[in-house]
Amino acid sequence: QVQLVESGGGLVQPGGSLRLSCAASGLTLDHYSVAWFRQAPGKEREGVACISKDHGDTYYGDSVKGRFTISRDNAKNTAYLQMNNLKSDDTAVYYCATGFVNPYGSNPWRAFTGTWGQGIQVTVSS
Repeated sequence: QVQLVESGGGLVQPGGSLRLSCAASGLTLDHYSVAWFRQAPGKEREGVACISKDHGDTYYGDSVKGRFTISRDNAKNTAYLQMNNLKSDDTAVYYCATGFVNPYGSNPWRAFTGTWGQGIQVTVSS
């Protein structure tokens, strides 16, 4: 069974850090580009970070640049999202997703039409 499972979410105070993990099973993650998306209540889903399958090129949403870092460990078949200096606006359900092609152009997020995880809640609050 092909699936992605997110972990590492939870409640954190503003200014704190979390690291999300996206563990893949039934597929070899290094054959895919990987992205993190998020969706807050009442808001549209937005792309947060992605990493290409061929060269490890990374892209970030404007609101997280300089604070979030995407990475992957192919040996563990897992991708990560390190989130630092968290803000209340980062509160959302976070999803990881795979893409069959490298992200490209002005909208790299459209590359992610593969497998999606079930999502995990991140809440930033004092």
